Amino acid sequence: MPRKPSKSPAGKGPRIPARKPARVAAKRPTTIPQAAPKATPDLSQERIARALETIAQHLAAQAKPAAERESFRQADAFIWHPDGRLAAVPRVSRVELFLLKGVDRMRDILMENTERFANGLPANNALLWGARGMGKSSLVKAAHASINTERKASDRLKLIEIHREDIESLPALMEQLRASSFRFIVFCDDLSFDGNDASYKSLKAVLEGGIEGRPENVILYATSNRRHLLAREMIENERSTAINPGEAVEEKVSLSDRFGLWLGFHRCSQDEYLAMVRGYCSHFGIKLDDEALEREALEWSTTRGSRSGRVAWQFVQELAGRLSVKLTAK
Repeated sequence: MPRKPSKSPAGKGPRIPARKPARVAAKRPTTIPQAAPKATPDLSQERIARALETIAQHLAAQAKPAAERESFRQADAFIWHPDGRLAAVPRVSRVELFLLKGVDRMRDILMENTERFANGLPANNALLWGARGMGKSSLVKAAHASINTERKASDRLKLIEIHREDIESLPALMEQLRASSFRFIVFCDDLSFDGNDASYKSLKAVLEGGIEGRPENVILYATSNRRHLLAREMIENERSTAINPGEAVEEKVSLSDRFGLWLGFHRCSQDEYLAMVRGYCSHFGIKLDDEALEREALEWSTTRGSRSGRVAWQFVQELAGRLSVKLTAK
């Protein structure tokens, strides 16, 4: 009987060392959670850094339009770039309104429309179409300058030119101008569409029909040699290949209908052409016998194959260079 207690401790003795490794093995995983708290601050810092960067980007995006709106005070004319940038034009290439001859009716209509718009009254988008070189773009720039002549800085119209190839970015430009307190003429020179060009749909939505519509402080003026902005063969091709020719043509021709004001420019007569030449010569102080001036001007137009305001201006430049006269107003 006394030996039985002595055996039980002896039997338990070998079991204790066997449990110790198990306890040690159980403690080892506890070292893994100890490393996790050390990584947590790094992950938190990364999240904070990303959040701060995102906030900074949003603030920069919100500040950019404000800065752009402020830049409208720096000039009266700008060129739109599709990356969202408006480049100021300190000096616009233009001619004086009174020097534009043979376009009196179109001039009066466009001036009245522009003045109403500048005064905050309803006005129409305008399409100036017709013969090349007859002063369509010159009239737009001259009308803009004439309207601003007696206006204070805060009421001056802003002229923004958008290039034909950038017309798809027009909605982005509208969004940027919508929040401004200024009023804008968005001008596209030589607007036309060819082939499978579908960018005209962006213009249709902006002119009329879009859910937002044209901003009240924006009006669109465009010039084109084509009345419907599309080549005749393009319209005929649509008519001949479509299942429903009428609908296919209507979709494309309806673009020009979005302009409420159509101003047609036609080839000038010989008397109008000579009046343009004499007007330029008088304005810039170019002195030449009237008979010789008329003879040379007609000869110049014959070699050019047409009579227009552009041809008259090119002749005046040639004459001024030959007579050593600088083209600055007297």
